[in-house]
Amino acid sequence: MDRHSPDDFTAAWAKNVLGDVVVSAKEVHDRVHELGQEITKDYATNPPLLVCVLKGAVNFMADLMRSIELPVEIDFMAVSSYGAATKTSGVVRIVKDLDVDLLDRDVLIVEDVVDSGLTLNYLRQYLGARNPASLEVCALLLKEGEQRVAQSLKYVGFSIPSDFVVGYGLDVNQRYRNLDAIYTYVGDV
Repeated sequence: MDRHSPDDFTAAWAKNVLGDVVVSAKEVHDRVHELGQEITKDYATNPPLLVCVLKGAVNFMADLMRSIELPVEIDFMAVSSYGAATKTSGVVRIVKDLDVDLLDRDVLIVEDVVDSGLTLNYLRQYLGARNPASLEVCALLLKEGEQRVAQSLKYVGFSIPSDFVVGYGLDVNQRYRNLDAIYTYVGDV
């Protein structure tokens, strides 16, 4: 994965707060399609319930489910561990719970980024208590060297440095989610 500077495709309104492109829009598109094909193969006989972790994973989930060639179902959870900060607080709060029953279902958690792993660990325990047939994770990003809790991730889009990133659903104070690529965030200059 090449690291490069923001280019002409970067929204002019965001250029002053963005650093390097960590994952280009094309790289995101291509990898999400590959993940969809892997999931299609792995769940061919029993399509999974996709659980999107709001709000950061919504772009990823939308593209991923279109790349899965199975009749998947979806649901959404909202959790909070960041608030307005750029580092996790370590305290996980369920803001919106699922609407469907997980009993004996194959469940695939769709997550935007795994850094400390604390939120994901909490989610796995929380959802696992509902007795799904299986519970796996598909994470777009895995931050290298940040995990405080060992994780077994079935699907990972990209391993990235531990820099704070925005774009493709990832935000700071609800901004920058609508960028097509993933960038380091350098703040207002």
